[in-house]
Amino acid sequence: MASSPSSLLGFVICMFCSVMAAFAANFYQEFDLTWGNDRAKVLDKGQLLTLSLDKASGSGFKSKNEYLFGNIDMQLKLVPGNSAGTVTAYYLSSIGSTHDEIDFEFLGNLSGDPYILHTNVFSQGKGNREQQFYLWFDPTADFHTYSILWNPQNILFSVDGTPIRVFKNLEAKGVPYPKKQPMRIYSSLWNADDWATRGGLIKTDWSQAPFTASYRNYDASNACVWSSSGTSSCSSKSPSSIKNNPWLKHELDSTSQARLKWVQKNYMIYNYCTDIKRFPEGLPPECA
Repeated sequence: MASSPSSLLGFVICMFCSVMAAFAANFYQEFDLTWGNDRAKVLDKGQLLTLSLDKASGSGFKSKNEYLFGNIDMQLKLVPGNSAGTVTAYYLSSIGSTHDEIDFEFLGNLSGDPYILHTNVFSQGKGNREQQFYLWFDPTADFHTYSILWNPQNILFSVDGTPIRVFKNLEAKGVPYPKKQPMRIYSSLWNADDWATRGGLIKTDWSQAPFTASYRNYDASNACVWSSSGTSSCSSKSPSSIKNNPWLKHELDSTSQARLKWVQKNYMIYNYCTDIKRFPEGLPPECA
């Protein structure tokens, strides 16, 4: 792999940390702990959330709010050491058989081997749009910012402010795009040793349990909250209108496109859009 532009990335990370700290939400106010009993914990007066996994159960949480478009950040520190067989999932999702979903999944590995960052996009119940990456840092040593920018034009996945993937609205080509179903934020830590590490060859070492992932500095201040009455906080009559939320029209500029290409050239390890064996009758239309 090519060496990273460390000084630039270090500056970006520093800026993100300071901005996130200023706008961090309180986990008590923003989330419900949904399963795992006391394996899911909110600490530090609502500023830190941890999920744990042992042989009996994993754990998870979800946002109290639903969103229809948003620019959402979360800082995560992943399970350290031998995390083989574990999956830490952080994603947006609606419900139902034709649900929409935007996924970050972190596939654990043996000590010293890199995590795999697995991404996917579901629209109207159809997924199979996986792209996978290694990261250019150790995601267990410290917190890093994982962001989803979802607007009517595109879905942008970023890590510490660096774009790693874009899924564009290509409805003109017949590709469904998530734009009508409000979604919640979900996260879970669970055992997936039947597939997560080397296709299931490496099993979870329960002698290392409990496995713990940590979360802080959640920021959905730039997101459109969907109400139970079917209205958006980003409606044209609201102070949070489109003109006051430039992220609603955001697309990558030339500098960000160059950083995206750098990541995909050096750190992408799987792209469904190049998997001819998987799609012998032709690649999906968004891959053209």
